[in-house]
Order: sequence, then C-alpha cells, then structure tokens
Amino acid sequence: MKTITLTFDNGPDPVVTPQVLDVLSQHSIQSTFFVLGDKLRDRRAATVRAHAEGHWVGNHTFNHIVPLGMASEVSFSRSEILRTAALIDDLAHSRKFFRPFGGGGNLDKRLLNTEALEVLLAEKFTCVLWNAIPQDWAYPRNWVDRAMQLCRQQNETLMVLHDLPTGAMDRLDTFIRQAKDEGFTFEQDFPAACVPIECGVLRHPVDAILTTN
Repeated sequence: MKTITLTFDNGPDPVVTPQVLDVLSQHSIQSTFFVLGDKLRDRRAATVRAHAEGHWVGNHTFNHIVPLGMASEVSFSRSEILRTAALIDDLAHSRKFFRPFGGGGNLDKRLLNTEALEVLLAEKFTCVLWNAIPQDWAYPRNWVDRAMQLCRQQNETLMVLHDLPTGAMDRLDTFIRQAKDEGFTFEQDFPAACVPIECGVLRHPVDAILTTN
C-alpha cells in the first residue's frame, strides 16, 4: 500500500486556507498546516478552523525570509522558532511540530544551524522534513502531474504544498481524486524517515541539514 501525507506551508491565507480545508473535508483527509508566525498574527481564524477540524498545526518560522542554516545573527533562529510557537499557542500538537525553511525545497545544510538545533532539542520540538516537492508555487497549473510522478516513485510520500493565492490549490481536488484512483491512501502522520527529531530526541543524523559555521 502506497501512502501520501499532505502538508501545507506558508499560510495561513484568509481565502486559500479555507478553500483547502473544504477540499480536504470533502475527501475526509487530515493534514498538517505549517504556518508562518507573521501571518498567523492577523489571519488566525483559518488556522483555528483547521485545528478544530482535526488537522495538525506546525511551526514554519516567523517570517520565512532566511533559511536558518544561513542565518548569522545571534538569536535569530531562536526568535524565528519561539515567536511562532508562542503565537500558535494552544493550537499546537503535543509533539510540537516544526518544519525548517528550505529555500525552495532544498534538503541541505541551509535548513538548520547549531542555534536552531539547540532550540529544537531543548524545547522538545518534532522536526518534520519532506520527500516530495512538486513546486506548486512555480507551476500552479500543472503541478498535479509532477506530484503524481513523485508519489509513484516511493511507498511513503510526505508532500509539501502551499496554501497561497497562486491558483495552485484550485487543482487540489484533481490531485486527490487522481491519487485515489491510482490506489494511494492518505495518512496524517509522517513517514519516520522524514522525522529526524521527535519531541526533542534525535532519531536520525542531522549532519546533512545542519551548518556549523
């Protein structure tokens, strides 16, 4: 059985996030929304709805401008993580999900620096990565074909989509229907290989995603 876990980054958006929630509800699919603290401050309603409907809410940094592995300013990474965690507040899952910014989906040393790692471990966060980036932000009209190709290549897909006003989520229903037609099932939890840190405990080596400069 091949599975797909859907996650949505860079929201919330007052129009697109509810649109995504409507589609997920129609298909009885649970997902995770990795939110930006800077947006959550003024657009909380959609995330409150997501939480109420059984979706998980994760932390995707405060402003998503600089990947943490490229940050040189002292306490920048700590601020990016903890400011957003404070805003998520009671919407957080008990596992305290955090997803680093990859600068376009890159799984490399841009993701974390030592300060960020120390915060994730000390504050008992669960770090969630990915293994499928169909680049819906860049290809809003034809990301579905790209997404299906990625899913066919592996047994457990953890996909990153974006609840942003690009028009890409107009095709979310199409993707889900096609995936179901091909026999995929949808899971909410994450493949273990994509979770290097679970509740502050290292589960996999992080050397490939950590800069120590």
